[in-house]
Amino acid sequence: MQKTVLEATNIVKRYGDQAVLDIDHLSLCDGERVGLIGENGAGKSTLLAILAGDLEPDSGHVRRYGPVAMIRQSGEARLDAGTGSPSAPLSAFDPRTASEFRAKDAREGLSGGERTRRRIAGALSARSAILLADEPTTDLDAAGVARLRQRLMEHPGALVLVSHDRALLNEVCGRIWQLEGGRIEDFPGSYDAWQAEQERRRAHQQFEYDQYRAEQSRLRASMQQKAEWASSVKKAPKRMGNSEARLHTHEYTNSVLRQSSAKRKLEGRLERLEVKERPRDLPQIKMALGASRPISAKTALTASCRRLTAGVRTLLADASLVLPTGSRTALLGENGAGKTTLLRALRGQSGPGTTFTGDVRLNPAARLGWFDQDHERTLDLNATALENAMADTSLSQSDVRTVLARLNLRGDSVFKPARVLSGGERAKLVLAKLLVSDCNLLLLDEPTNHLDLFAMRALEELLSGYAGTLLFVSHDREFTRAAATRVLTLEGGALAAFDGTLDQMEADRRRDRPAEDRQLQITALEMRLAALAARMSAPKKGDRPEALNEEYERILEQLKHIKS
Repeated sequence: MQKTVLEATNIVKRYGDQAVLDIDHLSLCDGERVGLIGENGAGKSTLLAILAGDLEPDSGHVRRYGPVAMIRQSGEARLDAGTGSPSAPLSAFDPRTASEFRAKDAREGLSGGERTRRRIAGALSARSAILLADEPTTDLDAAGVARLRQRLMEHPGALVLVSHDRALLNEVCGRIWQLEGGRIEDFPGSYDAWQAEQERRRAHQQFEYDQYRAEQSRLRASMQQKAEWASSVKKAPKRMGNSEARLHTHEYTNSVLRQSSAKRKLEGRLERLEVKERPRDLPQIKMALGASRPISAKTALTASCRRLTAGVRTLLADASLVLPTGSRTALLGENGAGKTTLLRALRGQSGPGTTFTGDVRLNPAARLGWFDQDHERTLDLNATALENAMADTSLSQSDVRTVLARLNLRGDSVFKPARVLSGGERAKLVLAKLLVSDCNLLLLDEPTNHLDLFAMRALEELLSGYAGTLLFVSHDREFTRAAATRVLTLEGGALAAFDGTLDQMEADRRRDRPAEDRQLQITALEMRLAALAARMSAPKKGDRPEALNEEYERILEQLKHIKS
C-alpha cells in the first residue's frame, strides 16, 4: 500500500463573499503524479499555495508527511516552499540540476525563460518528497520543456502539476484533479483519458436532453389533442326530445370528463418529467476576425536588421524578415536567443540595454497590435471587461461578447471592472480586445502563458481562422502546430524562414538529404544506362559502337560506386 505524503481536509478559502475553495478531502500518495486543471480564476494557484504552506485556509487543515518544494509561476528561485525563503544564490543549487537547466545567477536583464529555469533548478535542488509545480513551462523553450519533462518523470516523490502544456500533462501525470466551483473531481487517468471521458459525458448529456425534449413535445402534443377532442364533442340539439337529450348530455359529459382526466394525467407526467440540461455549446463566431481592414499588398511587414544587441551580446546580425499578408508565423528559438527583443524592435521599442540598427517597414494599410509581458497596461482597469473589448472595434457588441465567451469570459463577468479580474482573465481580455480590434497585424509574445487549457484551445481555434497577419512567440508546441502556417527560427544570431507548418518543418529536418541526393543520382544514371542499351541494340547512323560501349561501362562503374 502506498504511503500518504499529503492530506488536506475541509479546506475553505474565501475572497470576499466568494468561496474559491470548498474541498472536503484530498490525499496524495508517494510516487503519484497528479495534473491539476481548471479554468482561470478557479483557484489552482491558491490551492497549491495552501498545500505548500504559503497560504493559510480560512478553515480546514493540511498535513504534510515530508518536505515540500514548489516551482512558482513568478518571483525568485527558492529551495523550499516557505514564504520566508530568500532568493536562492546559484551556489546553493545542486550543481547537476543548475547545469542541466542552464540556471544563471539572479541579475537584471534575465529573460522570462532564464528566470523560469532558475525557479525550476531551485525547486528540484531541494529534492523534496512533495513537489508542487505551478505552470513550470512558462517562457521555457523546447529543450527546457524536454529536460523538465524528464526530471518530473524521474522525480521519486509525489508531484502536483498545473500546466497548460497538454503533452506534458499526458506524459507525466497518471491522475487528474479538476477544480471547478471550488470543488475537486478526482479522475484516475491521463489528461487525454479525462478529455475523452468529458466528451463521452457531453454526448450522453446531449442524448438525455434530446430524449427529454422529444418526450416533452410528445406530452404537449397529446395534451393539445385531448383538449381539441373535448371541445369537439357536440352538445344535444335544441329540438331533441327530453329522453334523448338526457342520454346525449350524459354521454357528452362523460366524454368531456374522460378527455379532461386524460389531459390532467398528461399534465402531471409533464410536471414530473425530470428536467435535463442542454450541454453548453461553444459560441459560434460568424465573422472573420482581422478582416475589417484588409491589406491588399502581398507583404504586411518587412525588416532588415544590421544588428540587434542586448548588452555586449549580439542577438542578430545582417538578417532580414518578411511577413506575407495573411500568414500566421511562429518565431522559435531557445531561451535568451532574443525573440522578445526582436518583437519589440519590430514595433519600435527597445528594452534597457538593447539596441537595434536596421529598418522596419509596415505596409501603409497595416494597423499594428501587440501582446507582451506588459499587456495589462493596455487595459483601463476601472472600465468593465466589455467596455475594454469594445474600445477599438467596428464589430457589434454581440460579436464582441461571442469572442469573450469563447475565451470563457461570459455572462455577468463581462460587466466586472478589469481590476477585479484574475491575471489569467486579464490576459484573455487583452487577447479578445486585440482579436476584435481593427488591427490587421498582430505581434503576440507568449499569449498562452497565463491561459487555462480550455481558453488555450479556444485561442487556437480563433487564431487558426484569423484573417489578418500574425507573428507570435510560443513555447507550447501543440499551440504552435495548431496556429502557425509558417515558421521563423532565431538561432546563432541568424533568422531562417520555413514556409510550412511546424510538423512539415520537423519532417523536413528528419529527411536524409544525402540519401535523397544519392537516390536521384542513381535514378539518373540508370535512365542513362537504359538509353545507351537501347542505342547499342539498334545503332543509328553516325553512332560509334565502341564509344557507346565505353560510355556504358563508365556509367556502370559510376553507378556501382554510388550504390556501394
